[in-house]
Amino acid sequence: MPTRASDLLTLTREGLYCPLGGFHVDPTWPVERALITHGHADHARAGHGHVLATPETLRIMAVRYGEDFCRQRQEAKLGAALRVGDVTVRYAPAGHVLGSAQIAIERDGVRVVVSGDYKRAPDPTCLPFEVVPCDVFITEATFGLPVFTHPDTRDEVRKLMASVALFPERAHIVGAYALGKAQRVMALLREEGWDRPIHLHGAMEKLTELYKREGIPLGETPKVVAADRKDLHGAIVLCPPSAMQDLWSRKFPDPVTCFASGWMRVRARARQKGVELPLVISDHSDWPDLCRTIRDTGAGEVWVTHGQEDALVHWCGTQGIKAKPLHLLGYGDDGEAEPTPADAPEPEVAA
Repeated sequence: MPTRASDLLTLTREGLYCPLGGFHVDPTWPVERALITHGHADHARAGHGHVLATPETLRIMAVRYGEDFCRQRQEAKLGAALRVGDVTVRYAPAGHVLGSAQIAIERDGVRVVVSGDYKRAPDPTCLPFEVVPCDVFITEATFGLPVFTHPDTRDEVRKLMASVALFPERAHIVGAYALGKAQRVMALLREEGWDRPIHLHGAMEKLTELYKREGIPLGETPKVVAADRKDLHGAIVLCPPSAMQDLWSRKFPDPVTCFASGWMRVRARARQKGVELPLVISDHSDWPDLCRTIRDTGAGEVWVTHGQEDALVHWCGTQGIKAKPLHLLGYGDDGEAEPTPADAPEPEVAA
């Protein structure tokens, strides 16, 4: 009997499961064998028996959860074929954050690709997205509505720098997710010529140091010391989104509140969060890139996961592509759940 896509992946309580390989992909509960696409907390959880992921993702998980985050770990080198049970798996760059990957699962010439989270926009902190031709493409749809067309990220970073130049007496507090988004903003600032220190909330320190060890040039990134906050006129300070509303953020000189997120395209969200300078910087594909990617894969069938599933399923139908929503639960709307234990804001006295 020929292999079908449903033989390669099916849905269980824990998420996507490959019965022929005996593994889950990004499971939401601890399982015996997990294949992980990237290190964000809503995809990479602790407590699994065996974890297969890229070397960078394994190191990220160790920083976030400790070295004992699983019983056994195995590195997946990009592009290398690995036999897992009765299937072959390959990891390919996803362009989302450092170490992020798509996972291709294949048997008897039938290939299913799980995208994980991905973007097509340039990012100096990770490898670019690689198109993997397949029969079935399982895509995220975080920004799966036509209204979402992301601007050039560099223009958004220039907007931040222009605001600092306009208000040199004020500190600019930028809310950004601790893994990926924060380091991308730092790297883009450096590429645009910002050579002053970029100050960090303590929750961002360990992951930023990891990026530096991986060879990403982020420059001087001192941790904010509570006693010095009042003196950071004209500084750029990065913190987790959860810290933007805390007392921690109010001790800076006349702070300009900024938030780096694709959701800043929605003005109501910016107003709701009290954001003075919204920065539309996303680590997920926008609507045009979601549609382009589906076409590029040549997939005859598309399964749509977390996000705006129905709109993308409808678009696929207009293109003659069979599609269905998966309605997976347990995934965040912008790359990770905030905060995680490893990223939780430090006590006010220690910040």
